[in-house]
Amino acid sequence: MANTSDQQSYLTEADGLVFLVEEVPRKLRRVFDSSTAKFGLTRTQWRALAYIFRTPGLTQTELAKCLELERASVGHVIDQLEKADYVERRAVEGNRRVWTLHLRPKAIGILPALRAEADVVYERLLAGISGDEVAVFKRLLATMSANL
Repeated sequence: MANTSDQQSYLTEADGLVFLVEEVPRKLRRVFDSSTAKFGLTRTQWRALAYIFRTPGLTQTELAKCLELERASVGHVIDQLEKADYVERRAVEGNRRVWTLHLRPKAIGILPALRAEADVVYERLLAGISGDEVAVFKRLLATMSANL
């Protein structure tokens, strides 16, 4: 077993920062999972609805890129949303293999409640952090992302 000084030198300040950066999204996913379950939805289904709302007529392939999932996995998500009457697939004229995705009235009806639920989660996440601090944090995250 390594002695204490070896353990201390093994983990750096950068490790601590990266671990923290990874911990926040993990906790946020868990909180969102709990929040979306109230509506009988998964977090992925909620995100799919949000992307389709923002871009009506999105294809399954485009949605897969947005969600960073395989096309087949997104197909399963859309199957579930379609079965629940939240989404409909529409054939693209002239291409029977491509379907566009559109929200059904049932989905449009729950979007305000989903928005309110997301806002509660975000308020909890950002509690005690000023607008200026959020702006600095966004710039730092953008820089980190660009560095990779």
